[in-house]
Parts: sequence; structure tokens; C-alpha cells
Amino acid sequence: MQYVLRNDEILPRDLVHIDIEDRGYQFGDGVYEVIRFYDGKLFHIEEHLNRLLGSLSSIEIALPLPVDVMLSKLQELVETADYKEGKIYLQVTRGVHPRIHSFPEGVPPLLIAYCSEAKRNFEQLDNGIHAIAVPDDRWLRVNIKSLNLLPNTIAKQKAAERGAVEAIFVRNGIVTECSASNIYGVKDGSIYTHPSNHLILNGITRQVTKKLAKQANIPWIEAEFTLEDLQAMDEVFASNTIIEICPVLSVANVPIKDGKPGTVTRELQKLFSDKIARFREQ
Repeated sequence: MQYVLRNDEILPRDLVHIDIEDRGYQFGDGVYEVIRFYDGKLFHIEEHLNRLLGSLSSIEIALPLPVDVMLSKLQELVETADYKEGKIYLQVTRGVHPRIHSFPEGVPPLLIAYCSEAKRNFEQLDNGIHAIAVPDDRWLRVNIKSLNLLPNTIAKQKAAERGAVEAIFVRNGIVTECSASNIYGVKDGSIYTHPSNHLILNGITRQVTKKLAKQANIPWIEAEFTLEDLQAMDEVFASNTIIEICPVLSVANVPIKDGKPGTVTRELQKLFSDKIARFREQ
């Protein structure tokens, strides 16, 4: 049986219902997080929590329960799962109110969270993925992890139709990120990625990758670059909570170098896997 966290209650899924006037349903008026767990323990939970609180603050929604209570309930939710490796999807909406565009007053926010199984995809990690390129026509506050993902889903569908896993967004000639991940190029041993600003989501795995690069003395350069620049890199990889650090073998039908995962990507993958192993042992 699957269980759902609704504010501070954990209930069987079939007992949890969302009102048709929930503002997340009608306006996308809310934010979300996807949190990995290994061996039943929440991975990078502090970083996810900080980003969640930042996103909520940006759109003036309060967390509907104390942070310590939420963390305790999330761990309790994980313990209801009959698998040890998975993910939590968590979202907070402004709550339920008759439909008006402005923020209603006195409405309690609604938190919903549930688990699903998510094993590490070693086939992708080992063999890499392919990516297409699409125009970045999203709004200008991408740093907020909001529920408004229609451009992302359209881009992801275009990628699927072309036999690719990811779609790389290009805004005014500049590569920003992917439909569901951050994107990086490696040139002459240095990692290049878009600056962390309002045009990208500062992914949790991106933040970890930056720390791993520093640990390995790999130069990390946040700068704008074009699609052609990316295609001319020695290596390209993408990252997010689920795909971790994943090689990208081609971009918009152009093979990257020899079309194989590169040495910098492999080194970062090993460091990330070591980090997971240490976390499991805690």
C-alpha cells in the first residue's frame, strides 16, 4: 500500500483527495522538490530543504508545518515504503480557495508528499544519453522550483520523439540548462556551466558537483556559452537528483568528441558514487 503525507498526517493514498479549487491544480501556484533516499535515508535533505524554503519565500507561501515536524514526517513516510532506494515527490501549494488570481487571505497552504521506487540507472550512467536543443521560452524566474512546468514537459516530449533523453534549452543563443537537469561542458580539463542566476535552477546535484570538482582540483567556470560552443566541447554531461552525473554523447545530432563518456565525467561519477557509498554507511 502506498502512503501519502498530507500536511502533518500520513494516510493511505486512496484516502487522500485534492480539492478542485486547490491553487496548485488551477494556477500551478506552488513549488516542489524531488528528494532521493538510499537505504531508507534522505539524501542531501538539508540542501533540498533550503531550496524549498527559498522557493516558498519567493512566492510568499508559508510552510504549513514546522520544519522539524516535516523532516520527521518525511522520514516516517520513507519507512512506509517496501523498498530502500527511491524518491520523495513533495509539493506545497497556496491552498484551497474559490478561483481568483490574486493571493487569497487566511488560506492554509497544503503540503503533499509521497514515495516511489527509483533505482540508480547504471545503463545511462555507464553508456550516456543523447540530447536535442530547443528554444528556452520559459519565464524569467527559473530559479524558483515552481509547479509551472509546461515548457519543460513539451521539451521533454520533443526529446522523446527524437530518441533522446534530454532537451537543452537555448535562450537568445545561450545554453541555459535542460528540461529536467543542469548541463555542463568540459574543455581542456575545465568544467563550463551557465551562471547560477534567475535563468536556471541551481540543482542540488549541481551544487554537489561543484564541490566535487573543487575536491578534485578541476577548474569550475560559470560563464555563458553557445550551442556551438557546447557541441565543440571535449565532454558534455548533465546532472539532477535522479540521473546523478550522466554523460551526454551527442547534442542536437552532433557527437561530442569521439561520442564516448569523457575522463572528467568519469572522475566526477566516481566521486559521486563514493559519496553515496559513504552516506549508506552512516
